[in-house]
Amino acid sequence: MYIRKLEKHEKVPMELLLLADPSKSFVEDYVAKGDCFIAESEEQIIGVYVLLPTRPKTVEIVNVAVAEEHQGKGIGKLLVSDAVRVAKTHGYKTIDIGTGNSSIGQLALYQKYGFRIVSVEYNYFVKHYSEEIYENGIQCTDMIRLSREL
Repeated sequence: MYIRKLEKHEKVPMELLLLADPSKSFVEDYVAKGDCFIAESEEQIIGVYVLLPTRPKTVEIVNVAVAEEHQGKGIGKLLVSDAVRVAKTHGYKTIDIGTGNSSIGQLALYQKYGFRIVSVEYNYFVKHYSEEIYENGIQCTDMIRLSREL
């Protein structure tokens, strides 16, 4: 597997990004403003993340997704690790990430990589998404914000 920055002329793996964020308009917006990185294996895109500068010296991972048939193989860990590496390389001092209250696995993963919960945006997904989202049998209502110093 190889992780690389998607070139501007390449097609964005929208289907994969929509696994992590069901709002096509949100995804299109942050992909246009940020940098998209893809994980490839045997010339197939199996994972993706997007880094978006948000404040001076701060960048946010706004999407991390792994193709369903490749989940549970540690690819998400590699993507988060690569995002941290890229952020450090580009001189950022802080890296942020947000996820839903129902994203139990992601919350554990991010904390294992040194991210700390810094805030909760109550009813974020209720206010900003037209359809209800469920994961792990839990309605996704709140955005959990995490941050890590680099």
